[in-house]
Amino acid sequence: MPEITRGKVDANGLSFEYLQAGEGPLALCLHGFPDTPFTYRHLLTELAEAGFHAVAPFIRGYAPTELPPLRSHVHSSVMVADAIALGRALGGDKDAVLVAHDWSAVAAWGALSRAPELWGRSVIINIPPFEVFGENVAKFAQIKRAFYFWFLQNNRMIIDKIQHNDFELIKDLWGEWSPGFDATEELVHVREALPTPEHIQTAISYYSANFHPEQFGSAAWAGEQEASWAGKVPQPVLYLHGTQDGCHMVTDAQLDYICDYAGPGSEASWVDGVGHFMLVEQPAAVNATVMDWLKRTAPVG
Repeated sequence: MPEITRGKVDANGLSFEYLQAGEGPLALCLHGFPDTPFTYRHLLTELAEAGFHAVAPFIRGYAPTELPPLRSHVHSSVMVADAIALGRALGGDKDAVLVAHDWSAVAAWGALSRAPELWGRSVIINIPPFEVFGENVAKFAQIKRAFYFWFLQNNRMIIDKIQHNDFELIKDLWGEWSPGFDATEELVHVREALPTPEHIQTAISYYSANFHPEQFGSAAWAGEQEASWAGKVPQPVLYLHGTQDGCHMVTDAQLDYICDYAGPGSEASWVDGVGHFMLVEQPAAVNATVMDWLKRTAPVG
């Protein structure tokens, strides 16, 4: 099995640390909240064995990546810029693959269309294109799931709340989003990646920057988000969504037309019996799905 090692790269004004395995075309794997690059540990080795240089950075706000000077505002446009800068710094090209989950799925939808020369294909997990996301975000079923959008903006108490009782809130979010999964091992990595109030502040500022109550849902808000990550991407995309995802919803009908926002060869499918963190819930099954699709598709460009 290929060895997973550490590396560093400067991108978009920060020094990003990452996990890596293998050699070859880039397979950039981006995580979300509240997890870490270790979520990709199973897929990294599979991608390496298939001939990729698989890289999973600690995204903005997550140690040991350098903390940004601005820790109170991580807008979707910044996430997209980070993904593009990482792709350029790590040698992205038409043979590269962009894999993304949760917040980084937002970054991926934007990066694929705004820097198409860096990626030939993409795998996106659990967050659909902005146009589909927008259809659901104000539905009652999604509002119940998304209470944390606003709860995490209670700045006077939330950092203490997250740290309380050994990250109990984060443990509960994992339990809600991936029902029945034992996240004990994952939470070790999360605690290490959010070791200080400054790291936690940056990680939760994704929410205040993109879902502030005074802006959320307005025409100005929609315009900013559309400019960041809306629109069709030219590359083939494999979109996967867990049937037990307690974080974000997608309907059967929406799954049928998610591919309308991606290039020829795209596929979208449910992954049965998994929640939001499918890469560690059922790694063998998810890895097999991803690798089979990569074998069957050709990069665009």
